[in-house]
Amino acid sequence: MALRNLTSWNDPIFRKTSRPVEKFDARLWALLDDMRETLEKAGGYGCAAVHVGVLRRAVVVNDESGVLELINPVITEESADTQEVLEGSIAPGAPRGTIVRPKNVTVSALDRNGKQITVDGSDFLAATLRHEIDHLDGILFTDKARTQS
Repeated sequence: MALRNLTSWNDPIFRKTSRPVEKFDARLWALLDDMRETLEKAGGYGCAAVHVGVLRRAVVVNDESGVLELINPVITEESADTQEVLEGSIAPGAPRGTIVRPKNVTVSALDRNGKQITVDGSDFLAATLRHEIDHLDGILFTDKARTQS
C-alpha cells in the first residue's frame, strides 16, 4: 500500500465523470489499497478514486464493520425519508455544508474480484455512500448544500 496525494477541492477533475472499471487485476487492487490507506491517513469516511486523481468508478467507505470497497457502484434504491447532514471532504481546501440526503440507500456494486454485492446503508452510511457515488458523476455536495462554511 502507498499513501497517495489528495486532489485539491478546486481541481476541475472533480467535475468529470469517472469511467467504469473493466479489469479486476493487481492494478485495481493497488488502487483500492492505496485509497484505503489515504482515507485512513486523512481521517475521513469515504474516498472516491477521483480524490487521488483517478477517474475510475471505485469507492472505499468506512463502515462499522470495516471498509467497504465498491466498484462500479449504482444506487438502486433511495428512501423518501430524508435527513439533514453536515458534510465535508477529504480534499484539501473543501468547505463544509449542510445537505439533505436520503435516510436509506441500497447500492449494487462489484467487489475487488468482480463479484456482485449489495450494500444497504442507513443514516450516516447512506449519506456517505450517496456523497461518494455523486463524486463518480462529477457532482459535489456543494451543488446541493443548503448552507456552506
